[in-house]
Amino acid sequence: MTGLDELDRESAQPGAGRGTADPVKALLHRHRELCERAVDPLEIAAGLEAHGVTDRTAARFRHRDVFSLAEELYARIPRDGDTSRPSADRATPGPRAGWVVLTLLPGALGLVSVAALRLTHGQTRVYAVSAGVLAVVLALRAALRRGGPLGTTPATPNPPTTGTAAWACWLVGYALLGDGLLHTAITGGPDGLPTDGTGATDVTSDGGWALTVAPALALTLAFAPGAWSARLFAVRARRKVAASHGLEDFADSVRPLLFGAFALFLCALAALFTLCATVLDEPFPLHEVLTLGALFFLARLLTLHGFTHAPKVILAAAALAQAAVLAVVLTARLPGCGALAAPVETLVTAWDPSAIPALVCGAAALTLLIHAARTLTRASAHAQPEAPSLGDPA
Repeated sequence: MTGLDELDRESAQPGAGRGTADPVKALLHRHRELCERAVDPLEIAAGLEAHGVTDRTAARFRHRDVFSLAEELYARIPRDGDTSRPSADRATPGPRAGWVVLTLLPGALGLVSVAALRLTHGQTRVYAVSAGVLAVVLALRAALRRGGPLGTTPATPNPPTTGTAAWACWLVGYALLGDGLLHTAITGGPDGLPTDGTGATDVTSDGGWALTVAPALALTLAFAPGAWSARLFAVRARRKVAASHGLEDFADSVRPLLFGAFALFLCALAALFTLCATVLDEPFPLHEVLTLGALFFLARLLTLHGFTHAPKVILAAAALAQAAVLAVVLTARLPGCGALAAPVETLVTAWDPSAIPALVCGAAALTLLIHAARTLTRASAHAQPEAPSLGDPA
């Protein structure tokens, strides 16, 4: 039910004559808090859309679209003086060195961790890599919580992330060890944890499972391009709000921006992974890395714009699907259960173990992309002014 439908019902009641004579005044009364809090008419338009007011609704108020209706509502609110508060689309802040460093820090620490993996041995390697992984995790946490294009600010409080980090860690962990473990499981293993040359347990060695670090390294290096892509989308979308003449017009103009920012990130990730895999002389499952990176980028973009439920559910579903594949292969060893692993074995034989995460993460990313194309093209998704960030990339 739209705000206008509720308003019409109230106007039909006795004593509602003034609301009928001036429906805009009645609408202003209903949404007065929104109008008084708004920095500019654009925020009012976004808020009205979130409450179900459409361009057709605005036409019944004798306005061509929601933006025109919002301008009248904004003008009717008494304000101190004639000066208005600066609009976010006209006051884009300049670059901040702190946020630039935060976006580059995960990739830099990832490089240090890989160097420690390649240059150390035995227990020293375990300690060095453990310290490196912890440093990368803390850097990502800082970048996601201290502002910047992919982070939150005091103006945009931290969205609920209960469980999301755990699912993301599983997906990254599978990119590191999952393909090797799946191949080992299909061929009859594993007989135990990976060991180094002395027989001691060492999950950082190649003794038993194939450890691939290029995907994880490329993802940490791609954090900075992802931040710039998200910033580009946010700034340009905010400008489109100011230039649009209707909600459908805004959606049509923002949708190419979303796909463009998404494609820009994927191109950067593909280039970084190609470089990492070449330098480290590791397998080249580009499809697996691109689908995982796409899933993470879209999930974060939706979360930052207030759509937290879908990313949480999709990330959990992807992680559980990967775990289920491993469980099915191991369960197939039980008497009478051999047929369970037939689909997985057929797919791995026809392609390779990376086909499993590529299909799982690809389906999950496609689902989020469709969801983003519907939700991030709404004016209400860009209602809040942009907080100080890396500046305008345009």
